[in-house]
Amino acid sequence: MTDTPKNTSSGPRLTSRAEAARAERMARQAAALRANLRRRKEQARTRQDQTDPATPTSSEPGAQDRHPTGEDKTCP
Repeated sequence: MTDTPKNTSSGPRLTSRAEAARAERMARQAAALRANLRRRKEQARTRQDQTDPATPTSSEPGAQDRHPTGEDKTCP
């Protein structure tokens, strides 16, 4: 039984030009992923700011007596 030796490398050999193109693609992808992560974090911060209860305004009657959930702070 003759088994062919298995190639232990991770893939085909690339020319120096192909390797440079591959490295450029990977660098562009890494930069795009970092930019995407920054955008997603900024979106999450914006959403968090929008969902945080705002401080009560003085124009709303009794606003300072209310809990952020809208319930009165005073006990019955």
